[in-house]
Amino acid sequence: MGHRSLSLLVAVKIVILLVILGISSCSGSEETGTPSAPVPATTAPPVATGTSLRLSPVASGLSSPVHITHAGDERLFVVEQPGRIRIVQQGSVVATPFLDIVSLVQSGGEQGLLSVAFHPAYNLPGAPGFGLLWVNYTNTNGDTVIARYTVSRANPQQADPGSALTLLVIAQPFSNHNGGLNTFGPVEGPAGQRYLYIGMGDGGSGGDPENYAQRDDTLLGKMLRLDPSLEVRPAPPFYTIPPDNPMAAAGAPLGTIWAKGLRNPWRFAFDPVGGDLYIADVGQNREEEIDFTPAGTPGGRNYGWRLMEGQSCFNPPSNCEAPGLERPVAVYATSGGRCAVIGGYVYRGTRLPALTGMYLYADLCSGEIFGLAQVTPGAWQSTLLLSSGLSILTFGEDVQHEVYVGSGDGTVYQLVAGQ
Repeated sequence: MGHRSLSLLVAVKIVILLVILGISSCSGSEETGTPSAPVPATTAPPVATGTSLRLSPVASGLSSPVHITHAGDERLFVVEQPGRIRIVQQGSVVATPFLDIVSLVQSGGEQGLLSVAFHPAYNLPGAPGFGLLWVNYTNTNGDTVIARYTVSRANPQQADPGSALTLLVIAQPFSNHNGGLNTFGPVEGPAGQRYLYIGMGDGGSGGDPENYAQRDDTLLGKMLRLDPSLEVRPAPPFYTIPPDNPMAAAGAPLGTIWAKGLRNPWRFAFDPVGGDLYIADVGQNREEEIDFTPAGTPGGRNYGWRLMEGQSCFNPPSNCEAPGLERPVAVYATSGGRCAVIGGYVYRGTRLPALTGMYLYADLCSGEIFGLAQVTPGAWQSTLLLSSGLSILTFGEDVQHEVYVGSGDGTVYQLVAGQ
């Protein structure tokens, strides 16, 4: 990958992995050759990190690790696409899964168990949210399910599979573009709540044929925002709608819509310092994009799809501008071995100080890892940090804000200084 030719075996694996993100082609065009760095939406001088990087293996033998996170302690929780959550502790994968819902999950291609979000107070006994987690998966009918589980009272290394409470079931017209990430946002709300954000793809096929991402009568192609119930035995619908959501008056479930115009926001992240939101939205076949929303911005943003793909008109193919469309802060072409953006995190660890404040992201096919920085107000620059040679499915973060990646080879790696 990267600057090397793909072997036939790796190429076949890449084609399979592309389906995870709803990509029909790795190239997206007839362009060939060595790709340049991603083009920022606003040009600025290059950012020099002064640090060489490498990926150090942490755990292997995992089955399609599509999400990596923590629960407020030193453990890493790795989501396996077939329907299990595994604990990695002291460099070893705990033999018994933390949660096994394989029987509930339809897995393959883009579908499967796609993420888990632990409540910020998960490890604080007696606090609201203690022991609670929310998962995002594709059920056996092919629909998206957002469900709450509770940790086992007898064993903190396992969740109680019988504790499920279903918050949302979102019908999926096709098998791709499911989005898939649940995560808690920054402190907000009248009582300092931490709302749950859910990234939803446009429902699949190609080109969003029903224009779901621009419509207000569907959850598809949206960023959802809700206040999940923290009670031990809550009453349905197991969540409330934040009163400042732009469509709160519509009631459940449409009132959960926070923003629209997304194609497939496979991964997004909030900066732990300040709360800015970064969304990596997978493109159709020409442009991948990074969207940026400053902390405190009211809901109702429109990120442009299907009117636009990145910086270009898509449908209609010209004169696509509409009032209020948000432009991405960085885009790059799906050519020269690049195919699909994989969103990461704003680096806030301590081991790689040169990366502090950079938003890290990657490309699935090329295996390149980039850092995006706002070098002056409104001016953004992407820098190539590492050509990994891996099929990067996801990024992850531990309790110390150090960064990891999950690879198609079933291995979790940590991003560390090179030697």
